[in-house]
Formats: sequence, C-alpha cells, structure tokens
Amino acid sequence: MTISIEFRSKELQHSQYDWADISSGNDRIGKARCKQNAPDGRGKSSIIIYSINIYPEWEEHGYGREFVDYCKNHFQAVIADRVRPSAIGFWEALGFLDNKDGNWMYRKKSSRPSLRVHT
Repeated sequence: MTISIEFRSKELQHSQYDWADISSGNDRIGKARCKQNAPDGRGKSSIIIYSINIYPEWEEHGYGREFVDYCKNHFQAVIADRVRPSAIGFWEALGFLDNKDGNWMYRKKSSRPSLRVHT
C-alpha cells in the first residue's frame, strides 16, 4: 500500500483551502481538505487537516492513516481540526494529543537537546 499525494493550492482551486488528491497507482482513492502554512522564521511548516475523504470502495485499507503519516513526515506540526468524538481513537493511535479546544495536534520532537537550567 503506497499512496501518492498531490497538493492543489487554494489559488488553483479558487477555494479558501488547499486540497490533497490521494492516489494509489493510477487510481484516485480520496482527497483531503487542509491548509498548509509556509515555514516560519525557523524553517518549520505546519498543516491543518479539516477532513480526509477516502472513497467508499477504498476504505478500510489504511489509506487515511497513510496520508496522516505522510503529513507527520513532511510537516513540523499537524493539526486535526475539530475532531469528531467517533474519530478520537484514530488520532490518538497516530500520536496526536488533545489540544482541549476540539483540535488534536502532533508535533515532531526537536532534534536539538533541551537545555536545563540548574539553580
């Protein structure tokens, strides 16, 4: 199971959202509504996922999980916007934490060691 993802900018889509076309081989298997944020001053980018839609004939093959794993590998932070109660287990299993505002968040761990101040 390998997917390819093509992000289509909000400008091209005449939308307030970026869209990701999700394909497997020559088959388009779904799409995701999201917003990509450009890297900040430290070179860190993020993505907000509003919805992942895997077409019915392709459901239950792990493609939604694979899309989220792609995002985790390519963005410093991934935010799942307004998670439905029935989807909480999905996001928890992928390492996301409740942001206590309806959103769930995943952040890559910093590769820099943390500094501790001893007093």
